[in-house]
Amino acid sequence: MEGNGAAFYDTAVILVLSLHLAWILWVILGALWTRGRRWLTVFHIVSLVWGIVVEMGPWDCPLTLAEQFFQRRAGVVPYRGSFLIHYLGAVVYPNLSVLLLTVCGVIVCAVNLLIYLRRWLAWRKMARR
Repeated sequence: MEGNGAAFYDTAVILVLSLHLAWILWVILGALWTRGRRWLTVFHIVSLVWGIVVEMGPWDCPLTLAEQFFQRRAGVVPYRGSFLIHYLGAVVYPNLSVLLLTVCGVIVCAVNLLIYLRRWLAWRKMARR
């Protein structure tokens, strides 16, 4: 029974890491898919603000907390566990300084917000005509 429990948590770690990677890609590249989709644009802007708040504030991302919970339950320690856990973890958490990751995260969010500002200004200019 213990082996099945570990397999369940191992799978949960992979799923949460995959979701975390998808979330990161959404925050970075979401503006590419939002043009002309008002509800998706709003969701992406909220995602960007959330990303900035989490990066700049003292809070952990809920996905990080879920990963840590499942990793503890799966008995995963660094350089042990499955191939997917090890390499997805390296993509989601690259071996860079916390300051550099924070600065890069905020820059990515700010660039995306500038894209939305540019779109809004263009829309506003067209609406005046």
